[in-house]
Amino acid sequence: MHTTLAAPPALGPLLARGALLSPFKRPRPDADYPRTRLQLPGARVDLTRLAAYERVCGFPTGDDSLPVTYPHVLGFPLAMRLMSGRDFPLPLLGLVHTSIEITRYTTLTATGEYELTVYVDELAPHRRGTEAGVVTSLRSGEQVVWESRSTYLARHRTDGRTAAAPEPEHEPLPAVADWRLGADVGRRYGAASGDRNPIHLHPLTARLFGFPRAIAHGMWTVARCLAAHGTPEAVLVRARFRAPVLLPGTVTYAAEGGRFELRGGDRVHLAGEVYPLTS
Repeated sequence: MHTTLAAPPALGPLLARGALLSPFKRPRPDADYPRTRLQLPGARVDLTRLAAYERVCGFPTGDDSLPVTYPHVLGFPLAMRLMSGRDFPLPLLGLVHTSIEITRYTTLTATGEYELTVYVDELAPHRRGTEAGVVTSLRSGEQVVWESRSTYLARHRTDGRTAAAPEPEHEPLPAVADWRLGADVGRRYGAASGDRNPIHLHPLTARLFGFPRAIAHGMWTVARCLAAHGTPEAVLVRARFRAPVLLPGTVTYAAEGGRFELRGGDRVHLAGEVYPLTS
């Protein structure tokens, strides 16, 4: 079923609805999930928010091409509408973004007009609970110009029979730079992206969810790394969020060839790859 929206939904009420419904959700991998595809035609970029996003993530400002990660921001309100609904079986509170795969087929202009589509494509068992896949795509005219698939994990007791996918064995990547992250990174990214999840904003609200301090948004960490790494016009990006980044703090950006990492000491927070697409 397709549902066409006239405007992006407001994130505040969706976060509140998702929080209120979370205690009543009973996640399991065989649960039903919404099959609705949300569509938003005529989507445009707010250039003021884009500039704030570029500054906090380290992308150059004033360029007419969108950062490779920015369409996730455009699609996030639609994803939140799906994930905060009564028919979405995973609780929004405590939901963990575990991975993202992005395919950009061509350069996207900041002044362009796009059609957004967002839908949940599956639920799957995970060794720590249940994982949902959420797909976002952007069309310009009849052409899909950008698409992504994110996975979100709801942790709960399992039977332990789902094996973890083995991580590829790699030597640590060579360090490129150390980044000192201020306590306000989560608030700045939240203001630019609209994602004001309380775990990212203040130590007090983060402690309510078991974190000693606020943590950086996973999508900020991948955007910051890709701003440093660079991406070709047509590209496939894969990133796995391995461990939270506490704020304030210091992390090491490491990269070699098409691979990149964000580390804190010996702990890998984020691991990813960049693959140029060939026609």
